[in-house]
Amino acid sequence: MTENPDAAGGTSGGEQRRELTARLAVPEMDCPSCAQKVDKSLQRVDGITDATLQPTTGTANVTYDPDRTSEADVIKAIEGAGYEVVGGSDAEGDDEDNQATDGVDIAPPSEVWTSPRAKKTWLGAAFVTLGLLFEFLLTGQNVTVASVLEYPLHIADVLFLGAVAASGIPVVRSGYYSAKNRSLDIDLLMGTAIIAATGIGYFVEAATLAVLFSIAELLEDYAMDRARDSLRELMELSPDEATVLRDGEEVTVPAEEVDVGETVVVRPGDKIPLDGTVIEGGSAVDQSPITGESVPVDKQTGDEVYAGAINEEGYLEVEVTSTAGDSTLSRIIEMVQGAQAKKTESEQFVDRFSGYYTPLVVVLAILTAAIPPLVIADPISVDLAGYGFTFASDWQTWFIRGLTLLVIACPCAFVISTPVSVVSGITSAAKNGVLIKGGNYLEAMGEVDAVALDKTGTLTKGELAVTDVVPVGDTTEDDLLRRAAGLERRSEHPIAAAILARAEETGVGNLPDATSFESLTGKGIRGEIDGKTYYAGKPALFEELGFDLARARRETDGGVVAEESSESDDGAFAENALSALEREGKTVVIVGTESELLGAIAIADEVRPASKRAVERLHELGVERVVMLTGDNEGTARAIAEQVGVDEYRAELLPDEKVDAVEELQAEYGEVAMVGDGINDAPALATAEVGIAMGAAGTDTALETADIALMGDDIGKLPYLYDLSHTANGVIRQNIWASLGVKLLLALGVPLGLVSVALAVVVGDMGMSLGVTGNAMRLSRIEPDRIIDA
Repeated sequence: MTENPDAAGGTSGGEQRRELTARLAVPEMDCPSCAQKVDKSLQRVDGITDATLQPTTGTANVTYDPDRTSEADVIKAIEGAGYEVVGGSDAEGDDEDNQATDGVDIAPPSEVWTSPRAKKTWLGAAFVTLGLLFEFLLTGQNVTVASVLEYPLHIADVLFLGAVAASGIPVVRSGYYSAKNRSLDIDLLMGTAIIAATGIGYFVEAATLAVLFSIAELLEDYAMDRARDSLRELMELSPDEATVLRDGEEVTVPAEEVDVGETVVVRPGDKIPLDGTVIEGGSAVDQSPITGESVPVDKQTGDEVYAGAINEEGYLEVEVTSTAGDSTLSRIIEMVQGAQAKKTESEQFVDRFSGYYTPLVVVLAILTAAIPPLVIADPISVDLAGYGFTFASDWQTWFIRGLTLLVIACPCAFVISTPVSVVSGITSAAKNGVLIKGGNYLEAMGEVDAVALDKTGTLTKGELAVTDVVPVGDTTEDDLLRRAAGLERRSEHPIAAAILARAEETGVGNLPDATSFESLTGKGIRGEIDGKTYYAGKPALFEELGFDLARARRETDGGVVAEESSESDDGAFAENALSALEREGKTVVIVGTESELLGAIAIADEVRPASKRAVERLHELGVERVVMLTGDNEGTARAIAEQVGVDEYRAELLPDEKVDAVEELQAEYGEVAMVGDGINDAPALATAEVGIAMGAAGTDTALETADIALMGDDIGKLPYLYDLSHTANGVIRQNIWASLGVKLLLALGVPLGLVSVALAVVVGDMGMSLGVTGNAMRLSRIEPDRIIDA
């Protein structure tokens, strides 16, 4: 139970009204009609202000005013709808004493096959089997043992009645609760059918219906429990305990008792209990549960780690940066649960349709049972397509056919067809490092016609790095890097950081100290090394110093060819060397003195290795257009676009111009998904049908901004997301139309006498419910392509 101290409302004295939220597990509430029944029961309780019921997780979060009602009343109302509550304080007294009640995020696993309902079902099945044995095989031993109102009861009849009592009473009981809550659902329909069949002496049909429907319910419970397993697996990733350093000693405590700023110890093989920063040690960490990365990531002092990640080999000490309830993993679980509560367009359609479908078929069932016996005086033989059918005239036959239609009226498989698909898709995505914040976004992503990609941080790494070191004359690469790094160590420009990182990586040795350092705004820098003035900057800076770089910068690839100069750069650079680098979208930094060129260093925001394959895969999967949007200059944009293979690019865009670009794509192609960093691209993300944030792990803003978040910094997950969403849409459509199609065929066969009560239960209810659930589970088998993005 949680307390909501900031709840709206107050007393006449100006005090705020206090509200409490009971978080309860209701495992048997596993379909929308079940939730509807519970909701109607809760609505009759004065003091309940809000109820969130999630059949896919089997949970009920009920907010209430403790001055007007109690948790015990909430539980009583749920049980009054016919569903057992697992958990809760069961307290009759003041709720203030019960605020420590542990809430539940998902119903616990069910012992489906050994539950009391299962035992009654197996007993009923045994009675039916014996009854059929006496009815059709041991007819000589099927003697009369009793009579009721002058109606003889044989051994088989008694066995069938025993089956109705064992397996049917729970169904009738649920039907009673449905009638009590004015809910026209399967329990009411089946309960009515069992009572009616028993009342007119159709014991075989009544017993068969009771047992088969009970078996169907058990199978559906099992299927739903499997669907819930995927979310349970996600929740089990979060460690329950943490080893904390307190007063110089290691203490093992529950993870929720660890405060921000404390230090936790993580040994090889342990799960990291909380988000934090490594302050001592180093190790490879498997953070696939959070980001979906296929290989462990090396972590050193200063690196971030996430709760639920697994420490592979080394010893780590981690300073905690978030509490257990606020960790990245906790937010992922919370958002996945919230996503399942949001109804998709398909679910809304199904709800509307079932609201008409069930009453209509019930009316048809009543008419089927009542009208034909009144209008058909004698049996009528009809030849349809070469097959002969007889329309009976007796009311018993039509009554059974009416009962069969009553069974077919249940929309259960139809109603669960979308929710189980959404649960399977969203939880599968979460386990692969993709957070989908609603079933509506899952559906929308599968329908996109164009994908817009930001360049920096999406197609590229978002970090400048040295790509080429081009010494000239007698200068070596090490000498060139040493002089450049000596100058740049005084600069704070990102280019300086890239050159220094390359110098450190190659181990060029001690860097010289540059004195008289000066930044030449917009051109470069200069400083003295060993009494000599060196420059590092744009080619234009050295052209001002008197160097002729015409040959090296000459365009030969469709650009303007520079005229030959009377002066020469003495062949310091090869012909077109600098222009070739610039055409590739690289920034060229030349290093030298006023009289000598040492060479050039090219810096670029490196394209992710996975980008090209990701774009290719999107095309293979059927995305019509892939477009790159960037604020970078035309040359850089063109170079990156050619490298990754996008269909088109748009350069030098301001944030509002990216919005315009997305709107143009929508007008030309239809549905658009925008992929960006979730912060700078927020306007464009909001404009697109689906906004996707890159590298959202540990980033609150990105998690909140986007509709979908790629938790790891991996563009390779984008094709997986589209494939999963597109397949999910297909599965949803298959489930909906298969459910309706089978129901329609069965309904057409009823008047012709082709469909029995048993067939209606086994195929129309049990078979289709299992079918749509199994079809939805296929989504969990879709996995990302392993595109290494180093």
